[in-house]
Amino acid sequence: MTLSIEPDAPVRYGGTPTMSTLINTEILPFEATAYHQGAFVPVSDADLRGTWSIVFFYPADFTFVCPTELGDLADHYADLQAMGVQVYSVSTDTHFTHKAWHDTSDTIGKIQFPMIGDPSGVVTNNFGVMRAGAGLADRATFVIDPNGVIQVMEITAEGIGRNAGELVRKVKAAQYVAAHPGEVCPAKWEEGDDTLAPSLDLVGKI
Repeated sequence: MTLSIEPDAPVRYGGTPTMSTLINTEILPFEATAYHQGAFVPVSDADLRGTWSIVFFYPADFTFVCPTELGDLADHYADLQAMGVQVYSVSTDTHFTHKAWHDTSDTIGKIQFPMIGDPSGVVTNNFGVMRAGAGLADRATFVIDPNGVIQVMEITAEGIGRNAGELVRKVKAAQYVAAHPGEVCPAKWEEGDDTLAPSLDLVGKI
């Protein structure tokens, strides 16, 4: 594994990434096809640059926890769009399977964001969330800033569904910190709450 670090710059790694290496790293190149609003469309890493993005991995179409998560995310999509955030869901199913699921499920039919098909596993492996020997993605979420740098990541076990409302809160915190250098968001921070400005004077006083 090769590693080079520049001050205040994202870390770049060679080799296959793992979850522990990804915070503050740039996304790796990929090209894929997504099902989006009735059409098959190309998506690449370039589409994740210039705006805030969420990449939302899940194990498989036509399953159980996955549609509840995707439906929840679809219900928050308008809020995320208003925040300048694009959402991409990803599984190792094909884009054809995504279309079939979208056409037959009322819950998945609500989805308006691109559903990336990753049968080759390139995208899933790029983000280090391929289940060894299974050919399926972990239940994982990444928030990526406009520079293509990963700011938030989350992974849960198979039976533990995610909360899109909490994801929206995390994106707001990430956007606030990016827009306000020198400030950080404490636990349970909500939009409008006080932040912290780390300094020597603050040490031991929280």
